[in-house]
Amino acid sequence: MKLDTSGFETSMPMIGFGSSSDMLDELSSVPSFDLPRTKEFDGFQKKAKDMLKHAKGTTTLAFIFKGGVMVAADSRASMGGYISVSSLKNSSKNMHPFDIVDFGRNTTSQSVKKIIEINPYMLGTMAGGAADCQFWHRNLGIKCRLHELANKRRISVSGASKLLANMLYSYRGMGLSVGTMIAGWDETGPGLYYVDNEGGRLKGDRFSVGSGSPYAYGVLDSGYKYDMSVEEASELARRSIYHATFRDGASGGVASVYHVGPEGWTKLSGDDVGELHYHYYPVAPATAEQVMEEATAE
Repeated sequence: MKLDTSGFETSMPMIGFGSSSDMLDELSSVPSFDLPRTKEFDGFQKKAKDMLKHAKGTTTLAFIFKGGVMVAADSRASMGGYISVSSLKNSSKNMHPFDIVDFGRNTTSQSVKKIIEINPYMLGTMAGGAADCQFWHRNLGIKCRLHELANKRRISVSGASKLLANMLYSYRGMGLSVGTMIAGWDETGPGLYYVDNEGGRLKGDRFSVGSGSPYAYGVLDSGYKYDMSVEEASELARRSIYHATFRDGASGGVASVYHVGPEGWTKLSGDDVGELHYHYYPVAPATAEQVMEEATAE
């Protein structure tokens, strides 16, 4: 018996242009692409990835204390020695996190949202390539919501970080640039995990990621203790981000601080690091030791 497979064949009638077999074949054929003609594909892929080196810089941190998890980050967008600049003039009032902040004649894009809300009880930080981090955090948020709908309960912080690590592991070696922290509160309490673009996953009580992380670690490690109040923890996070932006040219903008507790996450503050400098190091009024008087002609 011969099966009739004509219903599965792809065909398209040509209207108004007569019969053109070449055009029909092109439209009905399966899309394809040519592979690179090389004997060593792994070496070719490595060279291609080196051509797209990410020149990135940022400072993000998170730590666990008795009141939950404190998450903080800067907001500067940079590429190597260049800082994102635009000629648009927008009002800084009621601005969206991705809007451009107006600092007078020149306006700089220093309001990148590097702390991404995955769900009301979980946050993710962004370090590395902005597009990679934003895409995979949004993808993780979708999967977390589907898990909640299917199982009638929120996904744990451990489970969410494992989902992200598995997804990134399947794309290892393909040029992704992701260094993120997944922080949140679940049935077991606060949780904090670090995940990178190679699928690595670490559990810890405090992390800092980005080009300014060595400076942030210096302040964070010296002032960290578990028995801190929310106010003390937020001040430690804010001060750590400030000192990192002061020493690291690729970090700057606004120091945003979030707190994740049993009731979910809340944004505590967003302070311009330029104003924080004079908050931590106030300028004393200069007093003239000797007043110069104009000599009068006799």
